[in-house]
Amino acid sequence: MTSVVIVASPQPLLPFVFEAWPQTKRTKLRHSLKYGAILVNGRAVTRHDHSLKVGDRVEIRALREVKAAQVPSLEGGMRMLFHDDSLIVVHKPEGLLSMATDPQSAEPTAYRLLNDWCRDQAHSGRSRVWIVHRLDRETSGVLLMARSEEVKLKLQEQWSEFEKRYVAVVEGGPTAEQGMLRDFIDESQVHRVFCHSDGRHGAREAITEFMVLRRGAGRCLLELRLRTGRRHQIRAQLANAGWPVVGDERYGSLVDPLRRIALHAQSLRIQHPVSSQWVQWESPAPESFERLLRS
Repeated sequence: MTSVVIVASPQPLLPFVFEAWPQTKRTKLRHSLKYGAILVNGRAVTRHDHSLKVGDRVEIRALREVKAAQVPSLEGGMRMLFHDDSLIVVHKPEGLLSMATDPQSAEPTAYRLLNDWCRDQAHSGRSRVWIVHRLDRETSGVLLMARSEEVKLKLQEQWSEFEKRYVAVVEGGPTAEQGMLRDFIDESQVHRVFCHSDGRHGAREAITEFMVLRRGAGRCLLELRLRTGRRHQIRAQLANAGWPVVGDERYGSLVDPLRRIALHAQSLRIQHPVSSQWVQWESPAPESFERLLRS
C-alpha cells in the first residue's frame, strides 16, 4: 500500500481512496475510514464524502496502530475492550477485586476505578457504573458493567441466556474429552460454597459444560461454559469432581506455581441491551497457563 498519494483533481474522499489503493479490499478501506486511519494533510478524516482539493496529501495508517491509540488507558491493570453509552467491558487482571464487600474499604476495585474513569470522561460526579456480574479476585478476564441501573437489570434478567466461556488449568482432569458437571451448590457460607447431589439446605442447581483443550504434566487445560451462574461455581464443581483449579488452595489445590488461581474468563457473548445485536468480547488466556502443561 502506497504511504502517500497526492490528489490531482477535486473529488470525494472514498472514491479517490478506492482508485488510489486498488489492491486493497474495499471493506478494509471502509474500516480504515471508519476508525480514522485515513489522513488528509496529516489529519484523520472519517467522512466518506470529504471533498479533496488538488494537492491534498492522502495517506493510510496501519489500522491496528490507530485502534491501539484509541484504547482508553485504565488504572489497576485493566484494559478497555469496549465502551458505549450503555456498557463498559474490560479485561480485569488477577489480584483486582471486582467490587469490595466492605463499603468502607479504601482498596482499589474494578468498580471504583471504572466509576472514577466515567466521572473523568463525563466531567461529572453523577456519572457511574453498575455491577452486572463479578469475577473472583484471582480470576482474570472479561468483566462487564452497565452505565445505568436500567441496563444492569435488563442484562441480569437475560444473564442465563448469554454465553460465558472460561479456561482453567486443573490438577489431574477428566478421562472424557468433554462432558457436563451438574451439582447443587450451597452458597450459605461467606468464604466457600459446597456441592451437594440434591437441593438440600437451599442449594441451587449448577451446570458447567467442559471440554479438554490440552493435557500435560499431570494437568489439563479445560474450556468451560457456564449454564448457570452460582458463586464460585467453576471452582467448587471442578474440586468436587476431583480436578481442583491449579493454585486454588481454598478448594483443594496442592500447588500454587503462578501465585494465582489458573482460571480466566475468556469470552462473553451477550445481546446488546439497546441495539439487540449479539456482541462478543474476547480476552486471550495468559501464556502462563500453557507453561503449566509443560512443567
